[in-house]
Amino acid sequence: MLESAFPEPLRDVLAAGHLDHRPRFNEDGFEGLQETWTPPATVTVRQAAMAQRVLADLEGSILAPAEPDRLLGRVLALLSHYPAKGLTPDVEQLVALDWVDDLGEFPAWAIDQAARSWRRSKKWRPSIAEIRALCEEACAKERVLAGRLRTIVRAGHVAATSGPVPGALRTMGAPGLRRMP
Repeated sequence: MLESAFPEPLRDVLAAGHLDHRPRFNEDGFEGLQETWTPPATVTVRQAAMAQRVLADLEGSILAPAEPDRLLGRVLALLSHYPAKGLTPDVEQLVALDWVDDLGEFPAWAIDQAARSWRRSKKWRPSIAEIRALCEEACAKERVLAGRLRTIVRAGHVAATSGPVPGALRTMGAPGLRRMP
């Protein structure tokens, strides 16, 4: 897993975070569970800096969007397996450009994986939405990890800007504070 390559202090923060599951609803009813990850309250500025570096590496490599030319080639190759009837070459090119626009946020490896999965399991031409869903599924773990790293970075910025609570204020408020279940 990706986390094994992270610095140990960052792995510790990721392991100590809290994962909360809440039901998510839309106009049609229950849609699934929404996960919310919260870092521990002890995130340091140093750990946040590590998270920022790892996040930059992750977004610049594994999650980097595919180059448009490569993406266009992949889309044209996929669509050529399922020829559209009645489309002129000009319209087919415009359709391919729509695909590039709508898949442009995904890394090349996720698009390749989605195309491979579709070719091996479906007999009909895919829609953009179907390939997007496969791309989202392919890079879901990496995107979740990137989201957690962003949360750690934000927590570190809060720790850096808030500073310590003054001693008198801390002792005044301590007896009246209690943890809520």
